[in-house]
Amino acid sequence: MAFQEIIARKRDGYQLSRHEIEELVSGYTDGSIPDYQVSAILMAICLKGMDVEETYYLTDAMLKSGETLDLSGLGGAKIDKHSTGGVGDKVSLALAPIAASCGLVVPMISGRGLGHTGGTLDKLESIPGYRTDLSVSDFRSVLSKCGASIIGQTSDVAPADKKLYALRDVTATVESIPLITASILSKKLASGIDGIVFDIKCGSGAFMKTFDDAASLAKSLVDTAKRFDKKCRALITGMDEPLGNAVGNSLEVMESIDYLRGNFISDLHEITVSLGAQMLIIGEVELSEDKARQMIEDSISSGKALDVFKRMVELQHGDQRIIDDNSLLDLAETKDEFLSPSDGYISEIETRDVGLAANALGAGRQRIEDSVDFGVGFNFRKKTGDKVSKDEPIAEIFARNITDIAMAKDKLQRAVEISPEKPPTDGKVLRLIE
Repeated sequence: MAFQEIIARKRDGYQLSRHEIEELVSGYTDGSIPDYQVSAILMAICLKGMDVEETYYLTDAMLKSGETLDLSGLGGAKIDKHSTGGVGDKVSLALAPIAASCGLVVPMISGRGLGHTGGTLDKLESIPGYRTDLSVSDFRSVLSKCGASIIGQTSDVAPADKKLYALRDVTATVESIPLITASILSKKLASGIDGIVFDIKCGSGAFMKTFDDAASLAKSLVDTAKRFDKKCRALITGMDEPLGNAVGNSLEVMESIDYLRGNFISDLHEITVSLGAQMLIIGEVELSEDKARQMIEDSISSGKALDVFKRMVELQHGDQRIIDDNSLLDLAETKDEFLSPSDGYISEIETRDVGLAANALGAGRQRIEDSVDFGVGFNFRKKTGDKVSKDEPIAEIFARNITDIAMAKDKLQRAVEISPEKPPTDGKVLRLIE
């Protein structure tokens, strides 16, 4: 069948067969199907959707476009966590060593920040020397020695996804649940995992703005992962304010280390423990959620989780001295405070705007090839619902010059809303989907 006929079938709303989807993936990967035809079918998928079976076929074809890692020689269940991203989301930095210290093997293949969202790899690379580009053999070695490793996608893992994502990014076809599902799962399944817990963010700082959209994505990911016989659960969590206090790469590493020392920020702790408990349950370390949560608390209070983090940093060539001396991390020396413009309560922090403000300082990127300034960002002293007085500090700003300080203040002025009455505040974990 000519490929334009496959495009027409999806344009008209028909289900594509496994063979047709495999032809799409293999043809685009090897260059026999041109960009313009793949752009057309991506748009047709974006508009007409895919059912669970089609999504499974697409994920499988993308997975088989590259290497699947064999981690069967490592003892313990191989359980990963994936977040759809947000502002201040440094959960992986603490959760991977926590879960490993509780007996899981945690092979994380993570990504970089793009747009208003931060990236786990950028945060880790703010640690001097830390390498995210390990070979497969080195990845296995780190996992065998400390139970957790966080690296970037290798060229051998789901190469079809890398090529398709680049095309989706420039053809306005990113916002498609089947395409998102196949993109995420093809990479995650290729890392040799037994199961995965998803953190699906929703709110002003998330890719999925509404609860319903987040629930649809969560269900698609869980249903598709189960077709591959993987244990899978998803939590829908709120991203209507930055997670934790720190926004910016070095600042978030500092906050993660502080967290592993037992200095908890309530929203960060709620999400980290909730995700970790689900990881321990699907990994059959614990069957009770209460016992899983207690195991996590114990791993932090005993120092075991911090020890795993330190070992992971060392094994991935990072300077482990940063655990005890955060002055070794790059931090911008030009500092100032964003002050409350009035008395009242913080009723809203427009999270996407905070992420874009951090990016404007240099903390993130607009294009994947952009460089990142590890040392800039914000440290919030107040959260939504907190009472503030006029001229009381809401956030500390770290920048390279006074011009950037002024720009950041202006952006935060528009992002933070002060109201005379205390707003209702809810928990961050909204629903479990299994």
